[in-house]
Amino acid sequence: MAGLECIDGGKKWYSCTEPMVLGEAPIYRASDSTLHWVDCLSEPPRLYILPIDDSGDAVGEARVLELEDSVTVAFFRKNKPGYIAAYYQGVCFIDEASGKLEVVKEIIPTDQRDELRFNDGGVDAKGRFWLAEIDKTAMAYGPNRLPASYGTPRGRLWRYDPDGSLHLMIDQGIVCGNGLGWSPDNKTMYFHDSVAMVVWAYDFDLESGEISNKRLLIDRRTSFGEPDGMVVEVMVFSPEGRHLKDIIFSARNPACTTWGGKNFDIIYVASGKDRRSNARADDEGGHMFRYKPTDARGQPKHEFAG
Repeated sequence: MAGLECIDGGKKWYSCTEPMVLGEAPIYRASDSTLHWVDCLSEPPRLYILPIDDSGDAVGEARVLELEDSVTVAFFRKNKPGYIAAYYQGVCFIDEASGKLEVVKEIIPTDQRDELRFNDGGVDAKGRFWLAEIDKTAMAYGPNRLPASYGTPRGRLWRYDPDGSLHLMIDQGIVCGNGLGWSPDNKTMYFHDSVAMVVWAYDFDLESGEISNKRLLIDRRTSFGEPDGMVVEVMVFSPEGRHLKDIIFSARNPACTTWGGKNFDIIYVASGKDRRSNARADDEGGHMFRYKPTDARGQPKHEFAG
């Protein structure tokens, strides 16, 4: 786009001892100033917990826990220890001390692990956990390359409530369900399909948790850049979907983002290795990045209320 502002986001900020295959799900906790994230594709999958000082910098090395199954998104629980998370097949709790997974709702049967898996999600202002699937067969075609003959992708979007009830919110049509977010007034929900290369907006009813009036907000199908993790405020778009600026990092595969730091004025970015045979030698994917805007500030992510 002519005249688009491009900002240098800088080199890697925190080096993982072993570069991550795919870093995801960063979340910041202000009460003890720690940054948490996962490597969802390592063998075994790993959870990282890193202390952060008042300037937003790392304090020492991250504590690393091995997980029993791939976890792609996690959030803190309100007034309870540990996390709620999406593991490969559904919803689980994770013990922060040991990394042990407690399955609370298996959604995808084990015999469908080759077909479907969970990916990203979000927690809304009422403490409900939303989690989105990947149609693995459709995803294998690549970004914006799914043939019409494939039919409707099988990925779905679910909502798991604090009372333990499960709700199917979108029953089909998703290739790779990715970043979920809500407008500050809680009247709009944003939802990415990163392989379809689109971002949808929905009217959101905070009290009921229902969504309606689906419309296309951002369309990257004829451009570049797959929509991935999202912080509502790394491409920067207006609430109307206008592309404002790009923040460029020294990695081909930036992934999920979160606001953090004591004033929630720092964007932390997880990334993945460039696994192509022709990857650049100076690519710094697989480590953590950060960027401090001069004109924006975020908010803490909501916590699961159950």
